[in-house]
Amino acid sequence: MPDPQPFVAYQIHPLAPRMGLHTAPIERDWMEAAPQRFPYRCLPLNIANQAGWVLSCPTAFRCYWYGGRNPADVEVRFDGPPDPSVLSHFGSGTITFSLPYLFRTPPGINLWAKGPSNLIKDGIQPLEGVIETDWATSTFTMNWKLTRPNEWVHFAAGEPICMLVPVPRGLAESLVPRIEPLAADPELQQKYLAWDASRSGFLKGLKENDPEAVKLGWQKDYFQGKTGEGAFDGHQTRLHLKEFERKG
Repeated sequence: MPDPQPFVAYQIHPLAPRMGLHTAPIERDWMEAAPQRFPYRCLPLNIANQAGWVLSCPTAFRCYWYGGRNPADVEVRFDGPPDPSVLSHFGSGTITFSLPYLFRTPPGINLWAKGPSNLIKDGIQPLEGVIETDWATSTFTMNWKLTRPNEWVHFAAGEPICMLVPVPRGLAESLVPRIEPLAADPELQQKYLAWDASRSGFLKGLKENDPEAVKLGWQKDYFQGKTGEGAFDGHQTRLHLKEFERKG
């Protein structure tokens, strides 16, 4: 595991903001509501859900897009007192959240500001941005784009509205992509073919109500980090991010 490095959220105003900042939870309402909570069997979903920190909506409100391009073409109605951090600023059917922090990451680390992973919200889409927070002295906003005019979209107080994911700057550019036939790596090909045969056999057993397959329910090899050669060292089934500590 890498050595600990500072990730600081500098609070801009002296009063504590109503916009919470905490580690991203693994739970999602639609995953909880699924039969037998089966989406949690997908480890990539679980890891993505937790892979960052989230800011929460400071107040409950509704927004409505009349279809035009101007900021005034989006109406915001608050359930309680208006909150100045929520507004229609850019136009084109967008809602803007002004974040109350100036973030500072270690050298060479950007912040990917995005919608909470695998959180589905009908009628509106989170917009994403990558910010060089190791040097920037300006703040950034989180924006959501309404996708249909003439429909109200509701945000609840406390629901996640922004997810912060650290990413090394230049990593993607340092990679040298290429496409090769699987046969170019005979060892990997054999491992894949063994997995494919196992997967096909398991699915066939489920379809035919094979007692062993039905009892197993789902294959757990990837979830448990197992291959035909044993367990992979360093496999993660849960993330353990640290919460922000309030100082000063």
